[in-house]
Amino acid sequence: MRKACAASVALLALVLAPAAAAGVRISGVDTSGYPEIRVTVVAPAGAAQPRLGENGLPAAGLQAVNLGRAKSVVLAVDRSQSMAGASLRNATAAARAFVAAKGPNDQVEIVTFGHQAVSLTGFSSLGADANAALGGLRVDSTQGTALWDAVVRAANALGHQGQPGRVIIVLTDGQDVSSSASFDAAVAAAHRAHALVYTIGIAGRGFTPGPLQRLAADTGGAYQEAISTSQLASVYASIASSLSHTWQLRYVTAARPGDTVRISAEVNGAGGATSSVTLADTGLSAAQATPPSSVLPASAWSSSLAPVILAGAVGTLMLLAAWFVGGARKGSWLRTRLAPHLGSGERRAKVKRERQGRTLLRGVVAATEQAFANVKQFRAVQRLLTRADLPLLASELLYICVGSGIAVAIVMLIAGVPSVLVVLFMLVGGAAPIVWVASKGRRRMKAFDNQLPDLLITIAASLKAGHSFRHAIQAVVEEGAEPTARELRRVLTETRLGRPMDDALGEMGERIGSKNLSFVLNAVTIQRQIGGSLAGLFDVVAETVRQRQQFARKIRGLTATGRMSAYVLAGLPFLVAALISVISPTYMSPLWHSSTGHTMVGAALVMLGIGTLILKKIVSFKG
Repeated sequence: MRKACAASVALLALVLAPAAAAGVRISGVDTSGYPEIRVTVVAPAGAAQPRLGENGLPAAGLQAVNLGRAKSVVLAVDRSQSMAGASLRNATAAARAFVAAKGPNDQVEIVTFGHQAVSLTGFSSLGADANAALGGLRVDSTQGTALWDAVVRAANALGHQGQPGRVIIVLTDGQDVSSSASFDAAVAAAHRAHALVYTIGIAGRGFTPGPLQRLAADTGGAYQEAISTSQLASVYASIASSLSHTWQLRYVTAARPGDTVRISAEVNGAGGATSSVTLADTGLSAAQATPPSSVLPASAWSSSLAPVILAGAVGTLMLLAAWFVGGARKGSWLRTRLAPHLGSGERRAKVKRERQGRTLLRGVVAATEQAFANVKQFRAVQRLLTRADLPLLASELLYICVGSGIAVAIVMLIAGVPSVLVVLFMLVGGAAPIVWVASKGRRRMKAFDNQLPDLLITIAASLKAGHSFRHAIQAVVEEGAEPTARELRRVLTETRLGRPMDDALGEMGERIGSKNLSFVLNAVTIQRQIGGSLAGLFDVVAETVRQRQQFARKIRGLTATGRMSAYVLAGLPFLVAALISVISPTYMSPLWHSSTGHTMVGAALVMLGIGTLILKKIVSFKG
């Protein structure tokens, strides 16, 4: 009967706690980030943002976060052997009820501790991950309670979160016996993470609430005690209710280390609260306690004219610096004007310095070329660069791709993009230079194909006029357009250096990669071996190439609808995902911030890739 009365009294206290705390209350002040001070204020439900003051003056640079709107929460649950049976079942059920009642913008991570602390999930706004972890929680088979290690692990996890509101809720029925971290280390970790620690103690034989009470008080949280584990659901509900109208305020103090500041918080229509705190006399105060320089007498530093003299000295130094900079620029301008009349010695020295600066880069590029010279894919990239007519080596393009991917990843990380999308964007950024080179090569090959029939007719006309094959090519070089003129000019240069015409033309075909050109070169090679009218052959081949191109254009026109459908179907999921993420980030948050969402995104990308390949196979035609 006595236990039942005690339980009823405890439940009544939990229910009436919010009503009792209907006024404004300062629950914690954190000065560890001096000169920034963080104040935790519990206001009445539905109240407006508190106004903060320091020593009777408004706080400078005040920033406020309402934990009821969005926060990151770590639920640390004790699973030591003393929690066996109904205690652990009730604890997990209460924690799951807390997860189910959380706000849509809240992110939850589960940490358990027995003889050691373990993170079961990452932060997720989707309750499925936390429920699955809590549902599979079992009692630790090894004795021990690593309470402070759990707090440190939770604080470290919160330190990497982007949301400013950060809370740790710790549930235990005992005291720490196996942590490698100390109580002070746990408090320091919570301060570094700017996290409030709410502690829940389960009363029992040998239970001492003192450490939990001090941990909550030192971090701005609150301590609550349950007589039995059946009350844990009410305790979690009370904490959730308190968090819904808890504010974390921060501002930059004007006080010096060692000063005592009086902090006041006021809410319209709900009253106010005050708290006094003494700033630690460390850090900056040690520097301020340094005795003045002995160069000047001590009276000079305490004089009222000292700030004026010091400001004048700083201004004089700045003027001298500006004068030196202007003189240096004037001298540089004068040297630039005189350089053309003083000979090329200085220019040669400048060029030499620039070449020396490039020596290291060239060495790295040469080493990369030598290391990957026999790799098939590396040689394919070099052929791609040659086809695109770009003055780059394959190793240089490789380093450009690496730099592009890293730059895109840095931009995405600064923008706060989820890690999965950062990796995806990094791969896309790294592949972008190669895609651009391949596109340039295809455009160049297409331009050559379009010029090929006219090229053949011009050569045939020259041959009919009595010119040699070499002179016919020379006429195309002089009158033709790019890229045909450039490629044939290279062929003539190689033949002048002693290379056979057939070999030079064959390499040109490999360099350009055009099937039509390969067809023409095969016909020319056969004709040069067996004899016959070369001019008539070029007329026939020109007509054949023209018909092939007309047929290819007709096929491309017939498949245009299918290609456009493929483009729309492949790009629509990305466009819709981006639009919804901008319009309603909360709706898409489970997809980006949970393991289940990451799995779904990966599966969608795989299926999208397979579908794209199928559509490409449908609309492609090889003739």
